[in-house]
Amino acid sequence: MLFRSKNLSDLRAARKIPGVIYGGKLDAASVSVDEKELMDGLGREGHNAIIHLKHGKNEDTVILKDLQRHVVSGKPIHADFVRVDMKKKVDVEVPLHVEGEAPGVKLQGGILEHILRELSVRCLPGDIPQEIKVDVTKLEIGGHIHVKDLPVPEGVEVLSDPDGEVVHISIPRAEKEEKPDRKSTRLNSSHQI
Repeated sequence: MLFRSKNLSDLRAARKIPGVIYGGKLDAASVSVDEKELMDGLGREGHNAIIHLKHGKNEDTVILKDLQRHVVSGKPIHADFVRVDMKKKVDVEVPLHVEGEAPGVKLQGGILEHILRELSVRCLPGDIPQEIKVDVTKLEIGGHIHVKDLPVPEGVEVLSDPDGEVVHISIPRAEKEEKPDRKSTRLNSSHQI
């Protein structure tokens, strides 16, 4: 089913999100999903949730590949789903969640800089972590956590650069006081008084 402008307006008025399923050995398929159901499921299970999507007489096991949002309202306007085989590994991005309070920030006045927000991983669809926690409770000023330092669940292969920085605590830059230039300025005038 191809969506036309009128169909799209009707779908969105009914709080349905148009989408497409692709991948695997089957042809791409146009679908529409209930907005509330999808958003509630993603809220509970995370962006990489395994979804059993019924459409027409078919059902596909999918993960959400992309969710496009309206630029002003932020409402979802289109979803791309990719078929997954539960027995084959997939490459996905997993969010990194910073936990705790770093002594380098709380006690030493440093600034926590969150460099990497998602980790590229490969694993079976059933092993995709909802998030990976980044514990910063031992970080002092100058301290950092690299990708290789992260606690990754068994069965999950990290694809991101192991030496990539995830977070670090930096020293705040001292604000430079701007001193007014005390040199006097002499103006030349072509007018005589």
